[in-house]
Amino acid sequence: MRGSGSEEGAFYGRPCGNVPIRAPEPIPSGVPDPRPTAQLIDGKALAQTHRAALRQRIAAIRARGEPVRLDAILVGSGDNASRVYAENQAKTCEAMGIDYRLHRLSDGAGFDDIAGRVLLLSSLDDVHALMVHLPLPEGVDAYEVQRRIAPEKDVEGVNPANIGNIVYGRSSLAPCTALATVEMILSTGIDLKGKRVVVIGAGDVVGKPIAVLLMRHEATVVSCNKFTWGIEDLARAADVLVAAAGVPELVTPEWIKPGAVVVDVGVNRVAGADGTMRTVGDVAFEGASRVAGWISPVPGGVGPMTVAMLLRNVVDAAERSMA
Repeated sequence: MRGSGSEEGAFYGRPCGNVPIRAPEPIPSGVPDPRPTAQLIDGKALAQTHRAALRQRIAAIRARGEPVRLDAILVGSGDNASRVYAENQAKTCEAMGIDYRLHRLSDGAGFDDIAGRVLLLSSLDDVHALMVHLPLPEGVDAYEVQRRIAPEKDVEGVNPANIGNIVYGRSSLAPCTALATVEMILSTGIDLKGKRVVVIGAGDVVGKPIAVLLMRHEATVVSCNKFTWGIEDLARAADVLVAAAGVPELVTPEWIKPGAVVVDVGVNRVAGADGTMRTVGDVAFEGASRVAGWISPVPGGVGPMTVAMLLRNVVDAAERSMA
């Protein structure tokens, strides 16, 4: 079953090349599994560490009599996911000491209304950070709206100018999930210089920015998409494997190099045999954790860290505006 939270939409495994991959021998029933378990990259714990550091930076700004402000635009009531996200965002910002202002536009708002509000908020000096909740109404091009966000206030890193700055290695606001993925990899202590990294998924907001950010750490990066042949062999050779394809449990233990760092970006809702819905990643976690050296869970991995990186981008944007 395909996941609903995919980046690539549909991403199908391709046949292997000429190098055979042997599956681990099964453990007999009732016999304890002697194989090692990977160390967990705990996104919740790591996010709390980042939040603690951000609270200190926010307190320092507020001590100077300045606020830290995030403005967000929501058209109408939004769909259920965007509405819940906006509500949770407000609570998170309040807990962090960030001034969160949600601008609700009517259900009938068109491109001119939304883009006009983006341009207005981008022009205000007291607005440090700005984002637009998706999806937008049918017929409104989200790209055309988001590219009008001032690059220095674009805390989701969706303005093409910020994507370009990532490629050139200049200081910019990068997409939050990409930042989260890189921070989780670095938290393992791995030196990325010269390491072989395989990123499965080449979407504009996650896969591609992850690949470029890892290149900035001088890793050797292979970016895979749904047309990549021999993808299992490429994955098996990776020191670091990032799964961002949006296909439930695409990556099985046979794809993983023993001891590799595995970060699972996928968030997929699937139905179990009893019809109950559950959330799984792009990696078959139980089996993969017997092969990898480090692995992130779903949920509790990249998700909490993505929120932390959004908050970091907000604080970065505020500090730069006051420099």
